[in-house]
Amino acid sequence: MSYMENHFDKRLDPRLLVDGAKSVISLLLNYYPEKLQIQDTYKISKYAYGTDYHFVIKDKLKDLLKFIQTEIGEVNGRAFVDSAPVLDKAWAAKSGLGWIGKHSNLLSKKAGSFYFIAELIVDLPLVYDTPVTDHCGSCTACIDVCPTQAIIEPYVVDGSKCISYFTIELKNEIPPNVKGKFDDWIFGCDVCQDVCPWNRFSKPHHEPLFNPNLDLLEKSKKDWEDITQEVFQKIFKKSAVKRTKFEGLKRNIGFVRKVG
Repeated sequence: MSYMENHFDKRLDPRLLVDGAKSVISLLLNYYPEKLQIQDTYKISKYAYGTDYHFVIKDKLKDLLKFIQTEIGEVNGRAFVDSAPVLDKAWAAKSGLGWIGKHSNLLSKKAGSFYFIAELIVDLPLVYDTPVTDHCGSCTACIDVCPTQAIIEPYVVDGSKCISYFTIELKNEIPPNVKGKFDDWIFGCDVCQDVCPWNRFSKPHHEPLFNPNLDLLEKSKKDWEDITQEVFQKIFKKSAVKRTKFEGLKRNIGFVRKVG
């Protein structure tokens, strides 16, 4: 994905994003849902069940920055939520919030990996935490079950082979060589996280804005195949699924649909 290469210097040096930056404050927010979609249906990645996380977390970060400024005084900083050239997982790992797993997601012994990562970059010197050790051990569950073999070796993911890329980022037609490999995923993919042993510790979030529209959870394959623009707008009004647009979702459904 070529867009990942843009602004590479800013990804390495936060001082190019915030004048006088001295610290990166990394934060996690759980999104693991209390209820999942029904069985045997087309699947949406859990992170997209509710309101688009960019808006939810950005507001929380702005409140946190205001709190810091109220308590400490003049502090210059910016909030980042997966929307700027910031190495989210690398900074979170460096701060000790978890380690980068073999599926390339950040893993925590206490919480698994179903959470969003965000940052405040500030011009405030702090006492810094340190990284934790890797606890993946000899486990290769995520590598073994990846439907498109996107995890080409431990800790290395070929993004151009990932179902999330095909169903969200790719704007053209999905290549025929991956037909039949999507395991009914039509927006994103959670397979590598679902099989991770550390995610047995995942607990439901407490953020009401992440709660899904019940229609989403109860839709059958037939319901998805018959979805209209009106229904799409109703269910995904404030969802990250809007990134793929109605036409993109219909493309994905058509691609994974088994005929005959």
